[in-house]
Amino acid sequence: MHETPQSQHEWLARMVGKWTCEMECSMGPDQPPIKSTGTEETHTLGGLWVVSCGTMSMPGGDEGKSMMTLGFSPRSGKFVGSFHASMMTQQWIYCGSLDESGKILTLDTEGLNFTQTALARYQDVIEIPSADVRTMYSQILQEDGTWLRFMNMTYRRIG
Repeated sequence: MHETPQSQHEWLARMVGKWTCEMECSMGPDQPPIKSTGTEETHTLGGLWVVSCGTMSMPGGDEGKSMMTLGFSPRSGKFVGSFHASMMTQQWIYCGSLDESGKILTLDTEGLNFTQTALARYQDVIEIPSADVRTMYSQILQEDGTWLRFMNMTYRRIG
């Protein structure tokens, strides 16, 4: 089996490279924001997948590691992937699409809510405004039907 990369795979390939990142995250409405910095390296698997491996500073001086895989399924017409991190046991499974402008990728997923009492819908939203900058934010769907943004990241290319 040999798949040919589509334009959606080319969009993902814009993430390939070495990056520094800055993050601001709040893990609940009564929690103060946490700021951290890190690095990420993203490579491609045959032009069909991108794999991003990151390292971030954590509160208390610890180091967190993460891995994200993203691809595009021509059969479903959806972006697919997963996210794993050393500070959690949750495996996040993505399914998403680009907006009409072709500039913003919204990845839907689900996991436990902040109180760990029920499943909740989440979104990770990626935008690549230039060759050297990309952003991502995460949000959770609240009980009242509104989205609460709780994490913002900015990546800057270093290689």
